[in-house]
Amino acid sequence: MYRCLIVDDEELARELIETHLKQLDDFELVASCNSAIEASKVLQQQSIDLLFLDIEMPVLNGTDFFKNLIVKPHVIFTTAYRDYALDGFELNAVDYLLKPITFSRFFMATEKFVTLQNTRSISTEVEKNNTTQKDDFIFIREDRKQVKVFYDDILYIESVKDYIKIHLSHKTRLIKYSLTAFEDRLDERFIRTHRSYIVNRDKITAYTKQDIEIDAIEIPIGENYKKNISDL
Repeated sequence: MYRCLIVDDEELARELIETHLKQLDDFELVASCNSAIEASKVLQQQSIDLLFLDIEMPVLNGTDFFKNLIVKPHVIFTTAYRDYALDGFELNAVDYLLKPITFSRFFMATEKFVTLQNTRSISTEVEKNNTTQKDDFIFIREDRKQVKVFYDDILYIESVKDYIKIHLSHKTRLIKYSLTAFEDRLDERFIRTHRSYIVNRDKITAYTKQDIEIDAIEIPIGENYKKNISDL
């Protein structure tokens, strides 16, 4: 259910939008306000998905009101004047409705809003899936191949001049890469302990102020990186 707020200083205009909204099952009218000031109080107390906002209003007009909102819901501007259309679209409005608003035009605007919502949901899901994949593994170029390396297999990474050694639980891979650039590709489970070392914190078995141990392997802690160890 999409939560809606109507803001218009004309009572008849508000009533017409209310009547249109009642025809749509997925839209709920939260409040109907006759000024931007009144609408501001509603927005401070309730979340709104879609705002039907008149532009020409006394004291504070619709575009100035919308520009100053910190959290902006989607907005459909309503007005009796075509001259404001450009202002509306510059504010990324879903649509711009000229009064008197017919139901067919109103329905078209709300369909645009629903499409935007569905597109956002799909994008969020794709982004979530991509993030999950990124968290699980990384591809590194070795010889002429892109080789998949799971983060969980990495014990630590060592800088060797223009190359890095990726020490895995079962082997070591050598690739041409800077340690700092490779650090940017890793997630929060990895910490820099030395200018030449990055360690998988999940693999650490012991540590002192001077070094980190991964079973029998000792990795030095650089003076400038001791603060990172305090997060263990």
